[in-house]
Amino acid sequence: MKLIAIFSSKNAFRSSIKILVLPLVIVVCIACGEKSTNEAEEDWIAIFDGSNYGDWTPKFTGAALGVNYRDRFVYDDGLLSVRYAKTDTFKGNFGHLFYKEKFSHYKLRATYRFVGDQMTDGPAWAFRNNGLMLHCQEPGTLGLDQDFPISLELQLLGGDDNQPRTTANLCTPGTNVVLNDSLFTTHCVNSVSNTYHGDQWVTVEVLVLGDSLIQHKMEDKVVMAYSSPTIGGGNIAGYLDSAFKEGEALKEGYIAIQAESHPIDFKRIEVLNLCGCMDEKAKNYKSYYIKPDNSTCIYE
Repeated sequence: MKLIAIFSSKNAFRSSIKILVLPLVIVVCIACGEKSTNEAEEDWIAIFDGSNYGDWTPKFTGAALGVNYRDRFVYDDGLLSVRYAKTDTFKGNFGHLFYKEKFSHYKLRATYRFVGDQMTDGPAWAFRNNGLMLHCQEPGTLGLDQDFPISLELQLLGGDDNQPRTTANLCTPGTNVVLNDSLFTTHCVNSVSNTYHGDQWVTVEVLVLGDSLIQHKMEDKVVMAYSSPTIGGGNIAGYLDSAFKEGEALKEGYIAIQAESHPIDFKRIEVLNLCGCMDEKAKNYKSYYIKPDNSTCIYE
């Protein structure tokens, strides 16, 4: 009888241990699941979210850095817009608005729409035309009378309600790229995107991997791809010789939007940085990072 009692109490003890251990296993599994989810969860940064206007700096041809010439970049109703007064006339004063940080490996996503009429004397090619300027030179190195920054332009075009007109094209102010395995020195080339007529909201995305690969995407489809961007070619004026280092690889740079004579609204502009902590032991490790920057790792 005593043996039976001892055996029974042992069984009860084992059962209680199982009851205690099971929740711990569940908790551990849940924690593992959360870590895995967090590692893969994409941390998009809203470089424009409707309020952070102070993160952007304007530069217009003929005006000093930081001067918002005739208030053409407008922040209103949660939008970042380009606007022109009815009495305003275009005189070659192109504008660019630069975000405060530079990036090398990243995804960029923007939602935009063209609105209204082009300003008086705007160039014909600038009708419903804007751009996301990638790998831009540092804003402080632009010449006073420089028209476009040395950069890669993801060209945004709106339809004219008549003819096909692709968007997410490529233009190369002061740069050259490799396109279809050949050096491309022509200024602009069309993508294979659809045409977006009217004042509809449109979302564009680009993948930038340093100087190895750049892809423009519309509706999750790659519509333009190129590689090996370098400083060179023409299609810019007024630049400082110190900034134009012909043949130098463009591996990183600033992001800017344009003011080229047609009104446009941006509702949101986001960046997913692909450069960061790649030590799996760190709290801020991300499985989607491509380029390591372990100086950013956090372990506590």
